[in-house]
Amino acid sequence: MIRKVDLEKISLQEITKNIKDQHVNFAVSDVNNHCLRIAVFSGEYKWHYHSNSDELFMVLEGELLIDFEDKDTIVLKPNDTLLIPAGTVHRTRAKQRTVNLCFENKNADTIMIDK
Repeated sequence: MIRKVDLEKISLQEITKNIKDQHVNFAVSDVNNHCLRIAVFSGEYKWHYHSNSDELFMVLEGELLIDFEDKDTIVLKPNDTLLIPAGTVHRTRAKQRTVNLCFENKNADTIMIDK
């Protein structure tokens, strides 16, 4: 059986250009059992991990710093990617506005850690 699908072109730049809030994160598309999320933010996100999903970051604009509990901070610039394995404690930060994509399981859990 052939599945009929509506095709929709999405401009990532267009959907993020007017976002001025400090932290906005939302799903853009679902792909099988994964989703593509986009985040626009500055400042720090809390320390956390995902027990049931790897997380792939890709920076579109700005500079994303990813801190780790037991490794050096990794700095991502536009067109850089980084895969964070499930169970890895981390936090994201940005000194100024950054736009990044995150690919993860649709059912990814987020377990916050007090630090």
